[in-house]
Amino acid sequence: MTTTYAPVEPPREEIDALSGSSVIEFGAPWCGICQAAQPALAAAMAGHPEFRHVKIEDGPGRRLGRSYRVKLWPTLVVLRDGQEVARVVRPAGQREIEDALGVLSGK
Repeated sequence: MTTTYAPVEPPREEIDALSGSSVIEFGAPWCGICQAAQPALAAAMAGHPEFRHVKIEDGPGRRLGRSYRVKLWPTLVVLRDGQEVARVVRPAGQREIEDALGVLSGK
């Protein structure tokens, strides 16, 4: 699991071209709700080391988050071969994240 937010967002085309299973996390390092979600996210991701995890620092004027219609942080976008298959907005706990990841792993 990635622990720091990328300050420079990749272009949407790069995310769309990802192969395999990926979790894109939109948030900000100063966001208290994002910080509170990290233990549950870490626990859920620990069971899926094969999944790519990308943390994107989001905010006003950031195109990638707007292209995914992100409005609240944290937002986890679960992708299979660059296509969204699940989404979790402000996860309440590990189970909610695991359910979304289960779409990729068939669990």
